[in-house]
Amino acid sequence: MSDKKLAGIWIDTEKAIVAKNHDAQNVSEFYLCKPVKAEIQHGNSSENAGNNAEITNRNKFFKEVEHLLTNTQELYITGPGVTQEELKHFLHNTAQFRDLKVTLGTSQQMSEEKVLETIKDYFKI
Repeated sequence: MSDKKLAGIWIDTEKAIVAKNHDAQNVSEFYLCKPVKAEIQHGNSSENAGNNAEITNRNKFFKEVEHLLTNTQELYITGPGVTQEELKHFLHNTAQFRDLKVTLGTSQQMSEEKVLETIKDYFKI
């Protein structure tokens, strides 16, 4: 078993499912973290207010995901659309994750168990 701190994420605009093999100090078996749900803004007084709320909510969502990745040395991000690219850029603009090795993939909706299986397969665990 690798002693590298690895993590994988399936993410779309509404939620992120994170699987990792470590806590703050120790490497162990891969496990699922509690899914992170994005706050979706509905009904704004103007387009500008709506855009600002959307950016604020996305940054809050990414911050919650980032918190789960503390001490991660290698990250695999998959999901539909471009959210995984946005998360990668968000992380690389953060001092703690500037040098994090991130690999992107694409996949459709999948169950939490399938996410865990996919991430283990990616890291060949």
